[in-house]
Amino acid sequence: MSWLLVGVGVYAALIAFLYLQQRSLMYHPDPTPLPAPAGTLLDQAKVIRLQTDDHLQLTSWYVPPKDGHLVVVYFQGNAGSIAGRDAKARRVVDTGHGILLVSYRGYGGNPGRPSEEGLYADARAAMAYLQRDGIAAGRRVVWGESLGAGVAVEMAFEAATAGQALAGVILEAPFTSMGQAAQDHYPYVPAKWLVRDRFDSLSNIAAIGAPLLIMHGDADRVIRESHGRALFAAAKEPKQGFWAAGGGHNDLEDFGAGQTVLTFLAGLRR
Repeated sequence: MSWLLVGVGVYAALIAFLYLQQRSLMYHPDPTPLPAPAGTLLDQAKVIRLQTDDHLQLTSWYVPPKDGHLVVVYFQGNAGSIAGRDAKARRVVDTGHGILLVSYRGYGGNPGRPSEEGLYADARAAMAYLQRDGIAAGRRVVWGESLGAGVAVEMAFEAATAGQALAGVILEAPFTSMGQAAQDHYPYVPAKWLVRDRFDSLSNIAAIGAPLLIMHGDADRVIRESHGRALFAAAKEPKQGFWAAGGGHNDLEDFGAGQTVLTFLAGLRR
């Protein structure tokens, strides 16, 4: 009986630890201030300040579009900073499209700490910036990478709900919900019910009201491809799936994802 009580105590302590430390396990920002864009592959980007509703100023990077082109709003994954996404961004702007790389709170030297509602506030600030810059919702494409896919789906859902559907949505290695992703990683605890930042994309994906591209690799060990497949099944047409045999979580570019994105964007302008 004493060993049983010890085991129960250890298990309870583990659950308490995961609950209390979940945001430090979920978000891995690089707090180092962003370098000047001139020193990156996106040297034409201008540094902008996004003003959030909760009074944070977030440094981000923006390249305006050429006439008639789209603007891609890029929401990064949970680690690093937008500076590490410069190669992806450069390929987009080289085709004439604009791009807004959103640097979240707590990332890239920005103030604040990341959370689900916080990241949504950051994303809304980016959308508001583009609205003021004359870029209507119908010329915006949201691209969410991993964690950022949850943000992208929420922005597309909010836009559609407001009757201002976006031009397109790109989800790279997305998850159905953070709760399910956590459960995959911690099957020995009720992780699905402990998660506070839920990012429940599966509940909203059918209502985004925009053309959709989902990209996932079947060798992804961070977020299983089954998440991307489930989102794809729940989404409405028009939709495209890019399923990379052997593709992992961070290497889809090696399997042709970059060109897939450019082809998708080109189709949205027809």
